[in-house]
Amino acid sequence: MTTTRVALVTGAAAGIGAACSIRLAKEGIAVGVLDLDEGRCAGTVREIEADGGKAVALGADVSDRVQVRAAVARLRDTFGPITILVNNAGVTDFTPFEDITEELLSFVYKVNVFGPIIVTQEILSDMKAEHWGRVVNISSSSAQTGSSKMAAYSSSKGAVISLTRTLAQELGPHGITVNTIPPGSITGTIMADENISEASKERLAATLPVRRVGRPEDIANACAFLCSEASSYVTAQVIGVNGGRVVT
Repeated sequence: MTTTRVALVTGAAAGIGAACSIRLAKEGIAVGVLDLDEGRCAGTVREIEADGGKAVALGADVSDRVQVRAAVARLRDTFGPITILVNNAGVTDFTPFEDITEELLSFVYKVNVFGPIIVTQEILSDMKAEHWGRVVNISSSSAQTGSSKMAAYSSSKGAVISLTRTLAQELGPHGITVNTIPPGSITGTIMADENISEASKERLAATLPVRRVGRPEDIANACAFLCSEASSYVTAQVIGVNGGRVVT
């Protein structure tokens, strides 16, 4: 077993991905900070290194296996076998159902569903060799509740939840846990800041039991637990971090 864990976090240039990368680095984990534009990962890497951690910026389209394979190889060559994966990269959409085209649906599913599948497949051999692995898929509370004008997005994230439960059963005998975090509304992310006004965030906060919207660090804290040894008996779970938006 390797002495230093190595993680890959996708969609890590900003928002939830950046927060997860920084939080994992604080646990002594070396992190591959991956995004579509490698240059945008520099800030996350600098913050990790300034705090004494180890990180490398990586660029890849998660729906392109050739690009993913090259990025994974570079991370493996830099830090060693990869046994932690946070599938965070994703795209959102607010198109009315009757206006959704096959092209739009294909794009959303390629990133949100094919992406986690491809990246997990490319890393799985390392986890199996170590007989230890942690996969955390970032889904969405919209997949649990549904959301108007988000049929493409919410259904794709529902697929991520189903994928999580299936992989947990298939990979558990190899010492690999697979869980999903479906965030509620989180400030400080590109998706939220581009699509949700400050007034809307305030109205939403007033409806939540905790009376605030989330922060990327809220997701990162849950992610760190799920990537740790302490979570070895937690798998196939949907860990809601949503301020009470979803109540089961």
